[in-house]
Amino acid sequence: MNILKLKCLSVFLVLFILTIPVHSKIPVVLDTDIGTDIDDTWALAYILNCPELDVKMVVTATADPVYRAKIAAKFLDIAGRSDVDVGIGVRGAPSVEFQKPWVEDYDLEDYSGVIHEDGVAAFIDLVHSSPETITCIAVGALPNLQEALRRDPSIAGKVRFIGMHGSIDIGYGGSPEPSAEANVVSNVPAFKATLAADWKEFLITPLDTCGLVVLGGENYQRIKNSDSPMLKALMENYYIWKDLVTWTTVDYIETRSSTLFDTVAVYMAYESTLLEYETVKISTTDEGYTIRDPNGKPVEAAMRWTDLNAFYDHMTERLLKTPGKK
Repeated sequence: MNILKLKCLSVFLVLFILTIPVHSKIPVVLDTDIGTDIDDTWALAYILNCPELDVKMVVTATADPVYRAKIAAKFLDIAGRSDVDVGIGVRGAPSVEFQKPWVEDYDLEDYSGVIHEDGVAAFIDLVHSSPETITCIAVGALPNLQEALRRDPSIAGKVRFIGMHGSIDIGYGGSPEPSAEANVVSNVPAFKATLAADWKEFLITPLDTCGLVVLGGENYQRIKNSDSPMLKALMENYYIWKDLVTWTTVDYIETRSSTLFDTVAVYMAYESTLLEYETVKISTTDEGYTIRDPNGKPVEAAMRWTDLNAFYDHMTERLLKTPGKK
């Protein structure tokens, strides 16, 4: 092959490569009340090990958001993910801090990454500066988003919202009676404000699907016995939490997880094959019930699992991956 032909072939190959579509990661923000239920910590571990997701920031909210930020920051450092910013969000009424012993000796100044004192402002800035749509995975009450919308309603059109919120047809523990779900009932005005906004996309996992997720068997043992520093930190928090939590008795820690509500919202950020969605019109009562309402707001709700066991296998494999910086 002569030099001219070789050069032409090289140019052709470069042009061909440039035409191949590049599947970029999905930029995400985790809005969380980590430090109340242990499922937020499971969700943080899971989100860090999803290659489809580019975690930009973790923003904490409700009660003492500094306490919550300490858990997130220490966990991120252990996972080797100090590239993720931590934002301190909206403060709320004091509550019991079920994972506090894990961060009693930790100072936010020790975090290797960036701490934002005003997490809401940092979230707004990120939304406007991102060339791509930001996916907000919200797994707690929503005062941060309520405040962000108050400051700048235009962010809604640039954000894909995925929330662990509500109870449509099924309540806690698989009850056939819907429940006033905790993330809604703990701040009904914030949920109503978030529901009313014109988000680019609005998806929820209500208790109908997320309330069924309990990891047990071999999958749980693999997580529990893993040598991963991140998963060791997860289990340390789980053991602390199970002795302090007040709304349940945890006598099953050697055999299974608690209910991992928040992990479903993480899964929904990048895949939907194991879930069945339904467009549901809902409104929210003052008591925190998310009811079917023909005049309500249409939302995309994950209402049923197509294969819950396959989700357990999928999530376990993700958690067991070695996390690394982007």
